Amino acid sequence: MTFIGSQLGPKRVELLRELLPKAGVVSLLVNPNNANAEPNVADAQMAAHRLGLRTNVLPASNEQELDMAFAKLGQLKTDALLVIPDPVFLNLREQIGALEARYAIPTIHYSQENVVAGGLLSYGASFKAMYHQAGVYAGRILGGAKPADLPVVQPTKFELAINLKIAKSLGITVPPALLARADEVIE
Repeated sequence: MTFIGSQLGPKRVELLRELLPKAGVVSLLVNPNNANAEPNVADAQMAAHRLGLRTNVLPASNEQELDMAFAKLGQLKTDALLVIPDPVFLNLREQIGALEARYAIPTIHYSQENVVAGGLLSYGASFKAMYHQAGVYAGRILGGAKPADLPVVQPTKFELAINLKIAKSLGITVPPALLARADEVIE
């Protein structure tokens, strides 16, 4: 089973551009200890450069490093932040949400849970749908299916979540076309 977290980086960059057409600099928050960090960053950077955006990479793998990364946003003149998929960032979503508010930085995530915790926008595979699929697979295995005979399953449901409360606090007007595509809108 895969969540296709990394391959959606270019789509997240496009959504950021749609939401913030005047943005010039996007910083990428990445856990350098993640084996997928390098290709995820490269994909996001290529997409950003195609759209005329400059990028910075902010490494962080724990709470203290998150604080330091967010503190650098002003020096880097960052207009928006893209969080590269990583379980550490999902676990620290409350801290990230608080830092987003403190530094007033528009941020796009890969998980709807981060938007509920105070993020502005997310686009990614539906965790709920994938967990359901994991349950189906567990049932099949318990019923006698051999795991090696089961195909790798990719997500089929992707969710766009927008936190309008956060958008308002940042002075951002969400374009109606983007709002119409949202699967979840937090008001």
